[in-house]
Amino acid sequence: MRSSTTWRKLMACMAASTFLLTGCTKTLIKDDVRTSKTSGDHCSGEEWVDDSAIAVLPIPVVAFVVPHVDLHDIKADEYLKRCGGDPSKLVNRKVETNKTACIPAGLVYIITLGIWQWCPTHVSWQADIKA
Repeated sequence: MRSSTTWRKLMACMAASTFLLTGCTKTLIKDDVRTSKTSGDHCSGEEWVDDSAIAVLPIPVVAFVVPHVDLHDIKADEYLKRCGGDPSKLVNRKVETNKTACIPAGLVYIITLGIWQWCPTHVSWQADIKA
C-alpha cells in the first residue's frame, strides 16, 4: 500500500514538472536550413537578459489577477544585428529564449504580492553569413 502512494506522488511530481517546463523555451525566429553560398562565417552568441513584468494595476494582492506588461521587449532583430549590418545577408537564422530561470525567480512575484515579476532569460542566437 505504501509503495503505491509513493509511486503516485512521484508520477504527480513528474507530470507537474513537465507542465511547468514545457513553456520555458521559445523560438523567436528559425529559418529552414538553406545551403546557399556562404562566406563560411558563422555568427553565434548568447547572453542573459532581464525579461521582467509589472502589473498594470500595482495594488498588492489585486496584482495577482490583473494583466502584466513586459518592461523589456526581447526582439530577434536586436540580436541578429550583432552578426553584421545587413540582415539580408544572414541565412539559417535562429534566435531562442529560455525562461527556465524564471521558475525559482517566481519567489519575487510572491514577495511583491504580484506587483513585479522578475524573469532572468537566456537568449541565444546563430546565423550564417552569405558571401
